[in-house]
Amino acid sequence: MIVVISGVSGSGKSTIGRLLSERLHCRFYDGDSFHSQANIDKMSRGEALNDADRAPWLQAMARAIRHWIDIEENAVLACSALKKSYREILLDKADDTKLVYLKASAAAIEKRLTQRQGHFMKAGMLSGQFEALEEPTETEAIIVDAELPIETIVSSLSEKFSTNLPELDS
Repeated sequence: MIVVISGVSGSGKSTIGRLLSERLHCRFYDGDSFHSQANIDKMSRGEALNDADRAPWLQAMARAIRHWIDIEENAVLACSALKKSYREILLDKADDTKLVYLKASAAAIEKRLTQRQGHFMKAGMLSGQFEALEEPTETEAIIVDAELPIETIVSSLSEKFSTNLPELDS
């Protein structure tokens, strides 16, 4: 099973994804590592990515998800997946994939981003993320209040997914 942790930048995807993967004894992958250097450079300058910039990034993650499923690797992937069309690319032919959406208010996320150091995503780009966001429905994703304590979120997800994984990879 592949668990995709989605949400805007600063919602806790990487932190929750890493902790969840530890609890589930599986690998963690950060969607940021699938970006091209050109995309990272663009975001570092405070410029938002467009759909053309994101297309190769999404395809790379979709190929990785299919590969993990093919080799029967359980994994957690942190990826914004802001639009429905992005999620369709990621989850195409990936029946063993579950989507988690970390939902939080713009004010809470902005506060987190202003405190974050050393990340290429700048707090000033947050409004564009919320403008692009097409929230998944409860039938498409497990919707989690990202303003809850991290331990509460990770424990809840760990309990939910550990019962769904017949064999956990070490």
